[in-house]
Amino acid sequence: MNTYMIDIKLPEEMTEEFLSLIPKQRACVDKLMDVGKILQYSLSYNRSQLWVIMIAASKKSVKDIILTFPLIKFMQPTITELAFHNSVSNDLPKLIMN
Repeated sequence: MNTYMIDIKLPEEMTEEFLSLIPKQRACVDKLMDVGKILQYSLSYNRSQLWVIMIAASKKSVKDIILTFPLIKFMQPTITELAFHNSVSNDLPKLIMN
């Protein structure tokens, strides 16, 4: 599996249709995070840009996944394969049962 960064430009004006699809987008992203396809999902403060770190077999697989996004018709994605991706986990520490 390879790691990819998807840089997504969002529209300057958010229409009612766009706003109505946000809950479906969040549910889709949450599901992809639960199964380990999306590692990180970040939105810029001005809401003009999304960054997604994704694990996939190929660039085509990434495109296929992105096409399932409810907001895809409002997005302009650029996909870049990463040599590596390091991050600090936001998870709670694992409990050790004595």
